Amino acid sequence: MGKKRISVQSAKAKGRRLQQWMMRKISELTGIPCGKDELIASREMGQSGTDVRLIGKAQEAFPWSVECKYQETWSIPKWIKQAKENQKKGTDWLLVIKRNQHEPIIVFDAEVFFYLLSKTKSTPQLTKKKTKLILKKKKLILKKKGGK
Repeated sequence: MGKKRISVQSAKAKGRRLQQWMMRKISELTGIPCGKDELIASREMGQSGTDVRLIGKAQEAFPWSVECKYQETWSIPKWIKQAKENQKKGTDWLLVIKRNQHEPIIVFDAEVFFYLLSKTKSTPQLTKKKTKLILKKKKLILKKKGGK
């Protein structure tokens, strides 16, 4: 017996939820409101362009072109190509991927990662402490969700 496929409607709903999650995260980070007719909005399913629409000061505050994928079978090279094709001028591409029962993962260019890391003012010890705090927080969140 093969795997049961979900309906197109359900698949689009999952993708929309991931886009909206990312939209809210960007809003929290930048302090700029999000939602329909705001500077940060989730793009309608089926429309061309980035999955999270950033306009004006929102794009300046978060200079990324966001592509979201919520699927069980991952095609990362294909998705990276799509993210690059939708990349707006003056931004870097960013891919947000998720599958059932897993936390979202962000993929972006390694050179950009190392550039950003080189610009942090943290000492290695401080970075290690921050990482430990983040991991502790994540474990608490997972416990609340009934995870490990």
